[in-house]
Amino acid sequence: MASTDLLRHPLHSLHPSEPDPSSSTHPFLLPPFITPLLLPNNSSDARDHLANERTFLSWLRLSVYMAIVSVAIVISFHLKNQPSAVEKRVALPVGLLFWVLSVACLANGLANYVKTVVKYGRRRALVQSGWKTQVIFTIVACAIVAVCVLFLSTNAKTH
Repeated sequence: MASTDLLRHPLHSLHPSEPDPSSSTHPFLLPPFITPLLLPNNSSDARDHLANERTFLSWLRLSVYMAIVSVAIVISFHLKNQPSAVEKRVALPVGLLFWVLSVACLANGLANYVKTVVKYGRRRALVQSGWKTQVIFTIVACAIVAVCVLFLSTNAKTH
């Protein structure tokens, strides 16, 4: 394959069976699966791709933090020496809520990353957050605020 062929096709891989940019085959599903995608660096492509990776890693970090909080809430959701009956009843549902939100954050981050990389390969990437990202982020923020209020109200009753 000549170097001019690389510039004609916007989506490349290191294996000989290069995908046709106009085909509907998903580049993440082509074998071998561990091969990096090569994109020509025109204008700010490298910067945009690295920004997309950082965004995915931020969603991954948020997902891990929420999973840790989920486990911590289920294991020991009490602010006094012994948990009250209300704390025992609330621990499992709140922990499961944070676990579901953790998985939703991970799925949303991965979906955004894959979708944007595919669009970069087809030279059609538009970098913006969609309504699904905004909804998930709003739900996560509301859940965090609600649990903080719950912690503060429970702590206020103990003093």
